[in-house]
Amino acid sequence: MSDIPKLTRKDFISHRSVRWCPGCGDYAILAQLQRTLPELGIPKENIVFISGIGCSSRFPYYMNTYGFHSIHGRAPTLATGLKIANPDLSIWVITGDGDGLSIGGNHFIHAMRRNIDINVILFNNRIYGLTKGQYSPTSPQGLRTKSSPMGSLETPFNPISIALASEATFIARTFDTDLKHMAKMIKRAYAHKGISFIEIYQNCVIFNNKTWDYATNRKTRAENVVELEHGKPLIFGKNKDKAIRIKTFEPEIVSLDEVDEEQLMIHDEQAPSAIPYLLSRMRHPNLPEPIGVFRDVQMPTYEQGLLAQIDEAIQKKGEGKLSDLYHSADMWTVESTKE
Repeated sequence: MSDIPKLTRKDFISHRSVRWCPGCGDYAILAQLQRTLPELGIPKENIVFISGIGCSSRFPYYMNTYGFHSIHGRAPTLATGLKIANPDLSIWVITGDGDGLSIGGNHFIHAMRRNIDINVILFNNRIYGLTKGQYSPTSPQGLRTKSSPMGSLETPFNPISIALASEATFIARTFDTDLKHMAKMIKRAYAHKGISFIEIYQNCVIFNNKTWDYATNRKTRAENVVELEHGKPLIFGKNKDKAIRIKTFEPEIVSLDEVDEEQLMIHDEQAPSAIPYLLSRMRHPNLPEPIGVFRDVQMPTYEQGLLAQIDEAIQKKGEGKLSDLYHSADMWTVESTKE
């Protein structure tokens, strides 16, 4: 029988006042994490939230756990060091599209490729919110903001594609308005051994309101979104009468009345990287956007390999002493010239 006391959402609510704009999607994400964590059975003292800079990065203040509010873009670096120092911790990195993909871009991709056993959640509202509405690395071309008054000229990043190109072993997408689906993705991410990455489509009501409306609006969502389910065809539509098939290496929409089921694309979370990458490029308005788990594969984790190397070195050379390290190179003696 477990000695871990049964926790509830109240156990994860801090005493600090939550300071986000009324209607911000961050509230829903915070509430869902506070509801979901008790179900994971983790001792609260083993949970750490680490963030960078931005609206989403206030998160550690609002979780009654250990946490770091670090510097811009560097949260994955701190998380990596902490995981190596204490592999038993459950570490959650909270970042945004600006924090994680601009100044933090290098840290993001290297955390992905190393397969360190941490969970990265990226709030994507396609804008800089904390600094008052500049365009971000995920802002669509043509978006007029305070820093792009004539429209952004830059091609936006696709976070899922970047994670796939960086060989992340668990990659998923969800919405701030779909609490049930969000909880499912959080649980899947925690269960995965290795790096897990969740992109959350999150709304900024002040500077980029309804940027994901086509995908989150109940009236339009069914026609614009397809949910990925392992081993099942990609079927969508209000009447579940449409599907995706691959023809000449390109996805296309077909009617279920016109094709046999064996022609449809069947989702495989362990498929080679090229397949989930193809899914990540499915974008509105030409194709429905996928939500769910794009990839879930097992590979050795970074901390496992590093600790194994340390153990091997100790077995060959002994524990070692810090004083020996200090004196292992050339030494100089500085003497006083005073008589």
